[in-house]
Amino acid sequence: MKSSHQWLMGALLAVVLAGVFSLYIRPDFMVQMVNQVWGCF
Repeated sequence: MKSSHQWLMGALLAVVLAGVFSLYIRPDFMVQMVNQVWGCF
């Protein structure tokens, strides 16, 4: 149980880090998303 839980947490961390890295590569996407959220207010 412990090894599968540890593997799952490692995979989740890798996905989060890949997502953050992709936002640094394409900052225009993040700006567009913030503008859309800000448009709701």
